[in-house]
Amino acid sequence: MRPKKTILCVDHNEQSLSIRKFLLETRGYRVVAVTTAQEALEEVNRSMPGSIDLLLAELLLPQMDGNELVRRAKQHNPALPSMLISGTVTSHERATAADVFLPKGASSPVEMLERIRVLVARKRGPKKAMPVQPMVFQQTA
Repeated sequence: MRPKKTILCVDHNEQSLSIRKFLLETRGYRVVAVTTAQEALEEVNRSMPGSIDLLLAELLLPQMDGNELVRRAKQHNPALPSMLISGTVTSHERATAADVFLPKGASSPVEMLERIRVLVARKRGPKKAMPVQPMVFQQTA
């Protein structure tokens, strides 16, 4: 069985965070749930690069918005995929630092899970191609 992918999930609304955590865990993900951007940065800084497979954060967080959180997290781990979501913001230009932004009205659970699946798969990178063995031709006399 493949190891579970780890998602660092950040939302200051504990009810939304709990629902999102339940949704992700029932789909087989390991979820580290925190309520502040500072806690998320501490988690990223103390983790080994590659041990967190996705940063999933609310765009509007107190003290530090999701864009700044993503920028700082990527300073420590540039390959970390990130997704910002919002239940209140509808315009895309607000979320510029993340790989994916799901605005208000577009962040249904199905849409979110599909985007997460794609981001986590992309993080693994392309499958390695098998080296091609050179063909040896023998000359016949």
